[in-house]
Amino acid sequence: MTDLSHATALLTIDVGAIVANWRRLSLLVGAAETAAVVKADCYGLGMEHVAPALFEAGARSFFVACVDEGIALRRAVPGAVIFVLSGPLGGDEGEFAAHGLIPVLNSLAQITGWAAFAKKGSGAPAAALHIDTGMNRLGLAEAELERLTAKPEVLASIRPITVMSHLACADDSDSPMNAKQLVTLRRLSAALPAMPQSIAASAGIFLGRGFHLGMVRPGAALYGLNPMQGRPNPMTQVVRLQGKIAQVRDVDSPMTVGYGATHRVEGRRRLATVVVGYADGWFRSLSNRGHGMIGGVKVPVVGRVSMDLTTFDVTDVPVEQAHPGALIDLIGPGHTVDDVAAEAGTIGYEVLTALGRRYHRRWIGTEA
Repeated sequence: MTDLSHATALLTIDVGAIVANWRRLSLLVGAAETAAVVKADCYGLGMEHVAPALFEAGARSFFVACVDEGIALRRAVPGAVIFVLSGPLGGDEGEFAAHGLIPVLNSLAQITGWAAFAKKGSGAPAAALHIDTGMNRLGLAEAELERLTAKPEVLASIRPITVMSHLACADDSDSPMNAKQLVTLRRLSAALPAMPQSIAASAGIFLGRGFHLGMVRPGAALYGLNPMQGRPNPMTQVVRLQGKIAQVRDVDSPMTVGYGATHRVEGRRRLATVVVGYADGWFRSLSNRGHGMIGGVKVPVVGRVSMDLTTFDVTDVPVEQAHPGALIDLIGPGHTVDDVAAEAGTIGYEVLTALGRRYHRRWIGTEA
């Protein structure tokens, strides 16, 4: 039984649901390898709990954003194949070698540095190549790729094992840019030695089998976010966030609520203040527009969200369900991460990665 006596909020992470989502995607892509993107501490949900469960389920390749994440993942999952998306940033090549991390090489400068490091016989692992196909963020431009392929000795020295790119508009299945980027990757890869290709992250998987190539790289979909814009979410929900009520009060017009008196009470109402605020990742933009749930009843946010507190109108909830110490579902059944994101004017990725450090976390569906 979880002791909530000192907790202001409870964040429950269903690791079994994450594993089920990975398995669903793996079945969908068939022969393509299904990697797992576990950067940003598994989108804020706890790498040390989630990554070992994914490895146990059959995931072998993992993607992180930076070297420190790769080192942490190596400790959590010793047998994993770990790709570092940022690649070497100058002077940290030894860390890649020491921990068996595979750099994703994004520029000629990174390739030159990695080739020089490998030439020293320092036990450098293989690398992945990132080609920019239209996103103009990271990756080799076509002219840079031509310069690289003109130097086969450099290409051979970095031992590329995967060539990848990243879709800019994958969440819009009607965007012509998706097919254009896929064609570009295939065309540019033809100048390289034969190796697996990868272009699809979560949303890209649902663009069809032609985008699966040799490997897919789901992240958001693993954690329950909807990979298909404007369509029903095929993924299982993963998180539940419950905030504890600190105080309940009866109010009447013409009273106001919160900083700036932005909410004016109309008639007799009952308000519950929860010990969760924007310092916990419950965004200030949810002021007067977000909501929670108690026993299946929607309870709207009234007034401004402050650093540590949010006030809800619980008038329609039975008194015995809305009292000091009771919990309000901020994220959960009937109110998903994507729902909260829509209310806050952002995306589910930001909601997950902003989840605060003050929450009491528990992981279910795993022995970890």
